[in-house]
Amino acid sequence: MRIAVCPGSFDPVTIGHLDIISRAAKIFDKVIVAIAVNPEKHFSFNEDERKDLLRTVAKHENLNIEIDTVEGLLADYAKEKGATAIIKGLRAMTDFEYEFQMALTNKKLNPELETLFLATSAENMFLSSSMVKQVAGFGGDISNFVPECIADRIIERLSGGKK
Repeated sequence: MRIAVCPGSFDPVTIGHLDIISRAAKIFDKVIVAIAVNPEKHFSFNEDERKDLLRTVAKHENLNIEIDTVEGLLADYAKEKGATAIIKGLRAMTDFEYEFQMALTNKKLNPELETLFLATSAENMFLSSSMVKQVAGFGGDISNFVPECIADRIIERLSGGKK
């Protein structure tokens, strides 16, 4: 069985994330969407909320994925799960520089692990969770940025009552 890990903060999950996850699910027998847990970072949605948002999206989109959390080294997590690949979405060259460095580090830590980069769809190149949070925080329309099935929950959390 070919297993891949698709890691990220998913704070919140966007249609860009969904694009990468759904494409990875077509390539691999099993895709584990691994939510990064970092106690030093402030998230808008806690770990359980991010899992729940991803579960809602997976169910709505009929995606056969596993949703989990990862603490510590991704290379160790992948080995523990029997994964042979990490899937990362790339938006721009700046993403590549950072992700390439991480891929080389993960390969050193786990020589059996490959990192595959999927270029984001052109319509999502600008999209990030940070941008979604900023637009929603000012009461802007995020309907084109997040899956429809979770948009109201994201707006409610991030808009501070602005519509």
